[in-house]
This record gives sequence, structure tokens and C-alpha cells, in this order.
Amino acid sequence: MFSPHPNFGDDVNCCIVQSEIEGGVFLKDLAPETELRVHTRHHCYKIVFLGNSHALISGHPEYCPEPVLVAIAGSTWGGSMLKMRFLGRGMHLEFHHPEYKTPIVTSPIQEIRECFLPLRSRVPATA
Repeated sequence: MFSPHPNFGDDVNCCIVQSEIEGGVFLKDLAPETELRVHTRHHCYKIVFLGNSHALISGHPEYCPEPVLVAIAGSTWGGSMLKMRFLGRGMHLEFHHPEYKTPIVTSPIQEIRECFLPLRSRVPATA
């Protein structure tokens, strides 16, 4: 259970509690090659987690129409406070794209789904 941080204001503590209620995923809890579908208010992103904070991301017509290697910083509530290496519903995904100096910040995340390969795709073919 969350205990309010004495150095944070009520608004910040409220946002932290809300992120716990809404749910999300910490990158540290994902195995490499985990595939996520992240639906924001405006786009649907495919994220293939590679480990640490690195991922291949696609789904934005301008920034990543094709998979591009990025570093996921985490999620924000629309301001400068970042919940590091966390993707949270109701929050904005923030990632660093190699072709842009400033981080890319998405519209609020509506849904996060882990995609599973069909069993036949995971079993190696026998000769």
C-alpha cells in the first residue's frame, strides 16, 4: 500500500496513488522480447522490449511508422515528473528517439496488452 511521501505535494501523491489504481507495467518485470500493444488516445504502438530500457517501437505515423530502437524513460502525468521505466494507464509514455533531441511524449495510455505468440510459433520446427 502506498504511503504519501512527506516531501511531495498532495497533487503529486494523488497522481502516484492513481497510477497504482489504474495499473501498468514496470519494465524490470518484463522478459526480453516481450511484445506489448500500448493504446494511447491517438495511436496504437507495438513495443518489443529488448531489456533494460531499450525497445523497438512502431505505431506513430511520424515518429515511428516502422520499428525504431528507442530508450523508454517511463511515464508522466503530463508534466515533468517521471515514473521511471513504468508504463501506466492514464499516463503519457515518454521515450527517447535517436533522431530527436527532446523526448517523445504520447497522449495518455488507455490500455496495455501483452501479446503472446501462438504455441506453434514458439515451438522449433523439426527436420
